[in-house]
Amino acid sequence: MKLRIAMLVAAGALAASCQTMSKEECSVADWRVVGEQDGAAGYAPQDRFAGHVKACTKAGVNPDQTLWYQGYQQGLPRYCTPLNGLSVGSQGKSYANVCPTNLDPAFREGYDLGRIHYDKKQEISNLEMRIRTLEAAIRTDEDLVRNSKTDTRDIQRRIDSNRWQIRDLEREAGRLDSDLRRIEADMDNFRYARGA
Repeated sequence: MKLRIAMLVAAGALAASCQTMSKEECSVADWRVVGEQDGAAGYAPQDRFAGHVKACTKAGVNPDQTLWYQGYQQGLPRYCTPLNGLSVGSQGKSYANVCPTNLDPAFREGYDLGRIHYDKKQEISNLEMRIRTLEAAIRTDEDLVRNSKTDTRDIQRRIDSNRWQIRDLEREAGRLDSDLRRIEADMDNFRYARGA
């Protein structure tokens, strides 16, 4: 019974977290302000407004799309800056192609550089995880060798093979670290050029 109640509470919390606004927020919303906040956050307009409609219909409120869109357009310039593009990209967030044509190239320049940084860090993290996995396998095999009373040559060969793989991965990680430092220098130059 307790498990069933916990599951219902968790399901309710999950459903609430998918809503863009609570019933109370819907009933007092200034749709221009809501739109401005959504634009400044870079949400895809159709999806975000549809989420508001879905959330607020339950509260008996019809969002004002005209006011919301006016606010959304006012908020976009705060989102569509080169430095914000750098920040969004370096966090690995997606870009919903919402920036106006006059702001998009500079935003995208920052976003692309940030995304390269994020992807390189992910690559390094994946290598480090592979190294840790191989090190754990070596420890397990070393325990087998210590506790075995039979021929351990196959296990020893596997340990040696894993050590060679670790060396190769560490060399690759070193190369990626160098790449990452260059990317971070490019990011610093980008920030400096943009006055940050």
